[in-house]
Amino acid sequence: MPRPGRPPLVVALTGGIGSGKTSVSTRLAALGAAIIDTDSIAHALTAPGGAAMPVIAAAFGAEVVASDGSLDRPAMRRRVFADASARQRLEAILHPLIRARLETALRQVQAPYAVVVIPLLFETGWTAVADRILVVDLPEDQQIQRVMLRNGLSAAEVRRIIATQASRATRRAGADDIIENMGNRDELMRQTDALHQRYLRLAAAAHPAGIGQQ
Repeated sequence: MPRPGRPPLVVALTGGIGSGKTSVSTRLAALGAAIIDTDSIAHALTAPGGAAMPVIAAAFGAEVVASDGSLDRPAMRRRVFADASARQRLEAILHPLIRARLETALRQVQAPYAVVVIPLLFETGWTAVADRILVVDLPEDQQIQRVMLRNGLSAAEVRRIIATQASRATRRAGADDIIENMGNRDELMRQTDALHQRYLRLAAAAHPAGIGQQ
């Protein structure tokens, strides 16, 4: 049963860095799904004048605030990678604000179903946010190659990032649906289109009266 005030189906989309999450979410949006990106919410909260910035500045000091009043991301990244307690303090500030805005966004959805993009879904323990979990997956060697090409990072740098994320096995074990992104773009889109049709059927079964009738 869908939860009151939410669309009949909420899908959490996740995957490791370079897995192809953006390609999948862009395609699902084009097909008519509502996309809510938690990274975009976090960026809005830490932009100039963002709701999280006064609390972050008070907790971490002016050295993590850029000249325009936004979060100095490289400075904060250095802090949280060097100090696990700093990461926990930052998450304690951001996560409740992100969750609140996520729930507000879900209440405003008028599409047949919603996709919430949560790159660190398993790391944050937010699996209960959604009715289903969709993982975009590929072997680690392909993941490393794609991120190197996309971001200009070295293999060692990419491996360090991967090491901070949930393992591939953890993501696959926690998934309801998996898109295997080991082939070309056409194959990725074929799998995505098929899942879209499945989600439409699941949403209709969960709320046969249709969207917009709460």
